[in-house]
Order: sequence, then C-alpha cells, then structure tokens
Amino acid sequence: MKKLLWIGCLSYLVIGIAHVVGGSVLEQLIAYYGVSYKDGGQWIMNQFLGFMVGVLLAPTLTARIGKRGAVLLAMGLLTLSEAAYSLLLPWGWMLAIAPIAGVGFGMTEAIVGAAIIDLVKGKASAMSRLETFFGIGALIIPVTVAFLIQEHIWQLSFPILSAMAGITFVLWLTMSFGELDSQLGLAARPTTSGARERAASSHADAKAETSVGADGGGSPEDATMSKPSRGVLLGYSGRLLPFLILCALFFLMYVGMEMSFSNYLPSILITRTEMGEAGAAASLSLFWGTIVLGRLFAGVIAEKVGYGRYLTISTLGAAIVFLLMTITTSLNWMLLLIALGGLFFSGVFGIALVYANSLLPGMTERTTSLMVAFGGIGGALFPRMTGWLMDRFEVEYTIVYLAVLVAIMLVLLGVILYQGRRLAGHVERLRS
Repeated sequence: MKKLLWIGCLSYLVIGIAHVVGGSVLEQLIAYYGVSYKDGGQWIMNQFLGFMVGVLLAPTLTARIGKRGAVLLAMGLLTLSEAAYSLLLPWGWMLAIAPIAGVGFGMTEAIVGAAIIDLVKGKASAMSRLETFFGIGALIIPVTVAFLIQEHIWQLSFPILSAMAGITFVLWLTMSFGELDSQLGLAARPTTSGARERAASSHADAKAETSVGADGGGSPEDATMSKPSRGVLLGYSGRLLPFLILCALFFLMYVGMEMSFSNYLPSILITRTEMGEAGAAASLSLFWGTIVLGRLFAGVIAEKVGYGRYLTISTLGAAIVFLLMTITTSLNWMLLLIALGGLFFSGVFGIALVYANSLLPGMTERTTSLMVAFGGIGGALFPRMTGWLMDRFEVEYTIVYLAVLVAIMLVLLGVILYQGRRLAGHVERLRS
C-alpha cells in the first residue's frame, strides 16, 4: 500500500508539472510563434479538452485493461506528446498535439486519485499527500523554467517533462504492489462476486473513515447515507443528483480559476508591475510553494475540524485575497497576496474530492472521474476566456474576473454544504 501511495505521489508530481509548464513558457511561446494571448489560451484549452476526454475514458479503460494498464497508456501518451512539443513544430501541430497531452495527464489524475481513495486507508491524508506532490511539481517547474529563460534555453522545459513521464511509465510497468496487484493488473476484470466484495469494502471504509455531518465533518455513520442504487443518471439516484451537479460545478469553477490564474500569472505581473520575464515565471513558484506548504497539513486539519468547515474557511479566505488583488498595484503586496492565495487554496481540490466521495460511497471511481472531468472542462474554457480578456482589456479586468470566479465558488460551496446537511438529515429520519 505504501508503494502504491508513493508511485501515486510521483505520478501527481509529473502531472503537476504538466499542468503548469504551459503557463510558465507561455510568454516565450507567444513570442516564438508570433501569436496572441487568445491563441495561447486556445493551446491551453486544447490541452484541457483532451484532459476532459481522458478523465471520462478512465472508468471504461480501467474496466477493460485495469488501473495499471490505463495509467501506462496515459503516461505513454504524456511522454510522447511532450517529446513532440520539444521539437517546436509549427503552431498548428502544437495545437493538434495539445489534446493528446491533456488525455495523458487527465487520465493519470483520475485513475491514480480514484485508486488512492478506493484502496488506501486514511483517505483525506492520502489525497492531501498526492495533492502535495502535485503542488511540488507545479512549484519546481516555474523555478526551472525561470533558470532556462535566463540561459535562453526555455525549450528544454518540454524534454525534461517527457523524461520524467517516461521514468514514471517504467516504474508503473515494473513495480509490484503485493496483494494490490490483482486490483491494479493490466487485465483486472473482476468477477461479479469480486466486484461486490470491493464495493462492500469501499462502503465499509467510507463508514469507518469519513466524517460528514451537519458541517461536513460530523459522525462517521452519516457516510452510509448514499449507498448506490440503480439511479436515474449514471447510477445515482434522483435524491443525489442536486448534490452531484453542484459538486461538479464547484470543481469546474475551481480548476478553471486555478488554471487561469496560474497560466496567466506571469503575464499579469509583467503587465501590471513591469516585473522581468524570469522573475514573473518564478512567481508561480511562490504560489505553488505556499500550496505545497498548506497541503502538508490540509488533510490533518480537515479531519479535525470537518471537511465542510475546512472548505468554507479556505474558500472565504481566498475570496478576500482576490478581492484585495483588485485594489492593489504594489508588487510587494501582490506577492504577499499570491502567497496567501496559495495557502487558502492548498487543500480545496483534494478535500472537496474526499467530501464528495464520502457522501457517495461505493461510487468512488465514477464520482472521482466526474469531478475531475468537470474540472477539466473548467480548465479548458476559463483560460480561453482569460486570454480573450488579456488581449482586449486592461489587466485589471482579468483580476476582477478571477475574483468573481472565486466569489461564485464560495456561493456554490454554501449550497453544497446545505445539500449535504439535507442528505444527512434524510438518513437520520430513515433510521428513526
């Protein structure tokens, strides 16, 4: 189990790099190809359209070729696509390759995340560790790119990522995970009885380990409220659909905002504060550095105070930070707010994913894939809109737009927690 968790962490480190490397070199790519911010946004959008496809394909592929086989396919696609980026082919080819890269890191994120939630005990802590390594990847690549920019060899960013993805591919191919191999095998087609046993095991784990109550962090028994049945949509009952849809919208907004902010942060700082290109690229490391710091403690804190309370405090704090960003032009203040933004956002994705799964036990793979897929939609659409704003308006409009996205997230979260309390109340009435 520890080996699975650590190779999962390595995989998340690689996809953390894959998520952020585009934004780190976006200014250089735009200058190299002579294209606009909107075109750069199209490139990012194409990656996340592929990301969405990869996430949606993940459950089908894992059913056919097993979790390990699907991760190998995903890592192979990521390795090859980043190697193709390294050639700096004509812009049309770069746009065509982008969805393949997106399929690679999207499928990896969905499959590895679902496997950890399903197979590893201490789900919140395990997901926080995965997200920490995602953040480390997103932290180290801007610093690396800043150095490469100074040396006028920024093009090496892509082969570095390709090599790391290739190493991870080899490890997934050759490592043994002991008793978990049967559930991760290349052709892990479970028997009906085996599937029932794993569903029961997942349900029991949810009862034992999750804590969802009135504030999203109450008694473990509440996690039994949503035992899956033959539902009206994708196996979910009609009573669960409002909660499911709201969670999906929350992930769409969060990933869209995060990708817009991280991909355009260097451009925002260059335009607003006249910061140098290398320094602006390195500023991403400040954002992701505080994310990594926060994720070291996010799981433990969330399990102590409750998932709902943790998400509320984090999202409210982030909303205040982005509001303050709209009214300051000082570089020092911007850097401070960027660091605080990273701290507040550090655990939102992982804890929200555990929270959603805790109310939908027995549906881990499907729920995880849906949430990550909607995140991919946000990651595809919102950076495109951000690029359009950067081209046509002052950079202040972009910052206001990002602040509005965070405010909408806060409202959505409030409704999600309300729905969670209603579901918990419904179960209590059934028991009584």
